[in-house]
Amino acid sequence: MNKSQRLKRNIKKHKHSYILMAPYFSLFFLFTVFPVVISMILSLTYFNMLEFPRWVGWQNYARLFLEDDVFLIALKNTFLFAAITGPISYVACFVFAWLINEFRPKIRAFLTLIFFAPSISGNIFFIWLIIFSGDSYGYANGFLMRIGMIYEPIQWLQDPTYVLAIVMLVQLWLSLGTAFLAFIAGLQNIDQTLYEAASIDGIRNRWQELWYITLPSMRPQLMFGAVIQITMSFAVADVSMALAGFPSVQYAAHTIVTHLIDYGSIRFEMGYASAIATILFIIMMTTNLITQKLLRKVGE
Repeated sequence: MNKSQRLKRNIKKHKHSYILMAPYFSLFFLFTVFPVVISMILSLTYFNMLEFPRWVGWQNYARLFLEDDVFLIALKNTFLFAAITGPISYVACFVFAWLINEFRPKIRAFLTLIFFAPSISGNIFFIWLIIFSGDSYGYANGFLMRIGMIYEPIQWLQDPTYVLAIVMLVQLWLSLGTAFLAFIAGLQNIDQTLYEAASIDGIRNRWQELWYITLPSMRPQLMFGAVIQITMSFAVADVSMALAGFPSVQYAAHTIVTHLIDYGSIRFEMGYASAIATILFIIMMTTNLITQKLLRKVGE
């Protein structure tokens, strides 16, 4: 029996399951797969939303990497941002979830709300504008001047030296979101008899329990959390624009997504914007595949 025959037999055998999944897959294809494919095709055209798309081939990509210096700055900032905030936020989500899981239910619920609150509070990150205000009334400047470390206010959000680090700090503050809840749910659903069996088999401390039982039992949640944190790290835009302005001083906090917003929502160069989106999609997919391979080694 060849592969096509096995596929047909499998579809016929599980046809009821495929029928039940059909509505979801139809919506997924229509609103996710189809737009991605259309974006990739548009990335090979010149399209200003007024004229019919004109085929230009790889010209948009050549312009991105050979002529667009701002995109190269955005690419560097995005990789730096993702390399720092991605792993830190991912580990922080798991560590805080692991620690909170040890408390009684009421305390655990309260602490979960405290840590999760910043990520669901809308534009609450604007409070950081007060902390890093460029005058002496800003909390950071006021504190440093009071202890004698500086003698005049620092323009935190207008100085290219500090602005990217501040955006990273705020993004980390906001990072205990969906992945954090997924980890708590995963920890709650681990079969406790596994720990009892492990203690009989020679597991002697919490670190061995973590590596050989907890993490392998949470692989689905770990993968889901990795996808969420990778997406957040590479797709940062709102925090950067709100704190550093758009565009930021010397493009110090410019990212691929803010560059995409510039060309897609302001200049309406949709072909060029689609090329930017395609590059970001490839970067995120590659990172996700690498992360999957790494997570498969957990517990080995």
